Amino acid sequence: MKNIALHTIHKSLGAKMVPFAGYNMPVQYEGVTAEHHTVRDSVGVFDVSHMGEFLVSGKNALALLQKVTSNDVSKLEIGDAQYSCFPNEDNGIVDDLICYKIKENQYLLVVNASNIQKDWNWISSYNDEFGAELKDLSEDYSLLAIQGPKAVEAMQSLSSLDLADIHFYKFKIGDFAGVENVIISATGYTGSGGFEIYCKNNEATQIWNKVFEAGAEFGIKPIGLAARDTLRLEMGYCLYGNDIDDTTSPIEAGLGWITKFTKEFVNHEALAKQKELKPEKRLVAFELDERGIPRHGYDIVDGNGDVIGNVTSGTMSPCLGKGIGLGYVPRILSKAGTQIQIQVRKKAIPATVVKLPFYKE
Repeated sequence: MKNIALHTIHKSLGAKMVPFAGYNMPVQYEGVTAEHHTVRDSVGVFDVSHMGEFLVSGKNALALLQKVTSNDVSKLEIGDAQYSCFPNEDNGIVDDLICYKIKENQYLLVVNASNIQKDWNWISSYNDEFGAELKDLSEDYSLLAIQGPKAVEAMQSLSSLDLADIHFYKFKIGDFAGVENVIISATGYTGSGGFEIYCKNNEATQIWNKVFEAGAEFGIKPIGLAARDTLRLEMGYCLYGNDIDDTTSPIEAGLGWITKFTKEFVNHEALAKQKELKPEKRLVAFELDERGIPRHGYDIVDGNGDVIGNVTSGTMSPCLGKGIGLGYVPRILSKAGTQIQIQVRKKAIPATVVKLPFYKE
């Protein structure tokens, strides 16, 4: 197991550390529910330095990315970020990612920690045709997600940039916490606003300490990966390995909005046909109508007890106080208001298909 740059700090704060994607990561500090509400109500900080970063440069950088990603990278201006995925050749997804346009002919891709080597191999296999310059920066950079409705106010004293002027899925590069050339990105995985801060590993301790000094009066706290999961699920954000993987298509997963058929990309013809004919299964959101907690892998059943799908993500929502989840069902059962049942141990608990997000401010 590798240690992230701030490992010692997390241990000193009493974090419960667990192995995740090859790294020792802080899963919780004071408890999932308390940490969840800290982010929803004020501001918290996640260390997600296990994520991967690839720099793609050169005159053919855009052409390569147009080929391997589903979204239209040509639409990006400098300072824009874009959610996307790498489709594979079998109607599945290699990974989902965020693409940043740093400058002309230079892009930063942020990929899931568990897929760093897999993604690198995938992009490299297509780069023979394009000859873009690829650099894997994953081991050199730390990533802090400062999330919550008070993030802008709490962090403004740390930068000469106007943080309120960095709008959703935009970023700026500038000074932060006494460090120059930091990427300050108005992105995140919680649905409660805030920033993601990209810095070099040797800058992470200074930034972490100053973030907590500046945020002290706002009740800032460290937040673990467990609360990151409950927060993202309340928003209905997909988690790779659960809700999307090598066998699920972006069309099935409700990611048609990041799948642009205005260009040619890996497997675009098959995905366009799937969209036209409509997929046989769809990823849906559901709420339990009775008490219970749906979990990843639980069966979704019909009134006769026959298995019709599976839960891909589930939890007890801290904000809603009820069981919520995502799962794949036949398309005919994917409409909001449809009644399904979740097999929780020996009991089939009634549930209702709902529109996302679960959590609405």
